[in-house]
Amino acid sequence: MKSYNTIAERIEILQSRIEAYKDEIEVLKAEPKSDNERIIFKFIETGSTGKTKDYVRGLGIKSSRDSLYSSGDVTKLIKDGATDISPALLEIARVLASARNKNGPSC
Repeated sequence: MKSYNTIAERIEILQSRIEAYKDEIEVLKAEPKSDNERIIFKFIETGSTGKTKDYVRGLGIKSSRDSLYSSGDVTKLIKDGATDISPALLEIARVLASARNKNGPSC
């Protein structure tokens, strides 16, 4: 958390966090517009590349290698992105991935 010197600064910091949360909520409310966005949404939901891989395989979506999706393919998609993924959605996934939470997603 950012440091502050006055109550007014603390309020300003909190208000900026509220705005950031509102923006993230709007991104997460949007319907996925591509298979890649569906994959990213599932990763955000589960916080797990393994569970996301299982979901993608269930949909019958193939990787760029024209084979079944692997956890590594999910990680690569998050890391490298794709032109059909919203930059804001990708950023949310990257933040979650960098947190390396092994027990599922957290806020």
